[in-house]
Amino acid sequence: MSAERLLQGSAAAMASAVRNGAVSASELVRASLARIAQTDERVNAFTDVTEHRALRTAAALDARLAAGDPTAHALLLPGVPFAVKNLFDVAGITTLAGSKIERGRPAAAHDAPLVARLQSAGAVLVGALNMDEYAYGFTTENSHEGPCRNPHDLARIAGGSSGGSAAAVAAGQVPITLGSDTNGSIRVPASLCGTFGLKPTYGRLPRHGSYPFVASFDHLGPFARSPLDLALVYDAVQGFDARDPGCVARPVEPTADGLALGIGGLRIATLGGYFTANAGPEARAALERVADALEAVRAIELPEVARARAAAFVISNAEGAALHLPDLRTRAGDFEPLSRDRFLAGALLPAAWVQQAQRVRRWFALRVAEVFEEVDVLLAPATPCAAPPIGTEWIEVNGQRLPARPSMGLLTQPISCIGLPVCAVPVRGAHGSLPIGVQVITAPWREDLALRVAHHLHASGVTMSKVAVL
Repeated sequence: MSAERLLQGSAAAMASAVRNGAVSASELVRASLARIAQTDERVNAFTDVTEHRALRTAAALDARLAAGDPTAHALLLPGVPFAVKNLFDVAGITTLAGSKIERGRPAAAHDAPLVARLQSAGAVLVGALNMDEYAYGFTTENSHEGPCRNPHDLARIAGGSSGGSAAAVAAGQVPITLGSDTNGSIRVPASLCGTFGLKPTYGRLPRHGSYPFVASFDHLGPFARSPLDLALVYDAVQGFDARDPGCVARPVEPTADGLALGIGGLRIATLGGYFTANAGPEARAALERVADALEAVRAIELPEVARARAAAFVISNAEGAALHLPDLRTRAGDFEPLSRDRFLAGALLPAAWVQQAQRVRRWFALRVAEVFEEVDVLLAPATPCAAPPIGTEWIEVNGQRLPARPSMGLLTQPISCIGLPVCAVPVRGAHGSLPIGVQVITAPWREDLALRVAHHLHASGVTMSKVAVL
């Protein structure tokens, strides 16, 4: 099979082809670079393409394989092209975090740990990806870089803030990417672009070498076209790093080999109440399709979900504003207007509000922990609707007229604030070809269960994850 055809498939198949000599790492990387050159003027997923670095890395790997280096043949992802959200440090590139302000900063001296770990697994970095400014948004309509476009319909948003990470996978530019999720920034674009995305447990993956947004919420995680690829990337990047004070010293717990264990014996329930009231017809239909495939007949309502989302808003505003306060004082005009205004509002929040939001967050976490004594997996829609057109100001959900940009995170924010692991699973929309996602939510440290459920759905033909026709 040619490198071009392999590029449209799975990372696992690419790695296998490189190991057995059917294709070289250099051929795969050149195919990825060619696909980016052919499509990115329309998609606008990339902010930087690291062509020379990628070709050097691939050539070095090919030389090791040709020499029979056993360590090269044992690599998890040899020759697989990948890209990262441009809030990850990449040596030699300025970490922009989607902003204008960071353009004057020095280039990063070192790769972020997760970037280095993927490279140690044999994957080859080909570039950095578009995002909402400072990760504060759900649409990647970035005024500095231009909007990232949904590969399934270029007139529509890719979601955010990791829009470039999802779009690059959906566009067939790379099979795997890394992004971040604070309030839904992996799950929202995965839902809208039709990819799989994993937000691991808070503290599972180190965030050192990535530009922060809300330190007490920030997660890093992968995007891919299949649960197996997602698990392979997740396994490759696990591990403690003391440079991130939020990282938990927990042993590596591989997940890829356990995908075939299936869903037998798992107690699975859907989330109702808030999660269906704020989901439109396509989102509810996707949830029903997933629930039917998993034979999940039980429905659960979590208490005070709207308050949990409000708490997430308050904490995000306050922590984000505190981080950017010096630039807000001296360079306010260099922020995107929407980001600037929300940060300014956060800077003015009374401390008592933030304290109360933290109380609500803790109370909600305890109530959800009680639910996981009775069930293993919870299912919920990932976004209230499929991707709206770029520039949309308002959406209507079940008769409610809602502001479009913040409301794309209606269903992800309550889960974000308590740090649970979630796998976003893409499903074809009921009224067209646009995808829409479902959240597979598990108890802390049970990423293995979320990935097993996603794998079962993928094997059952329930999911939609394919390269868009461009």
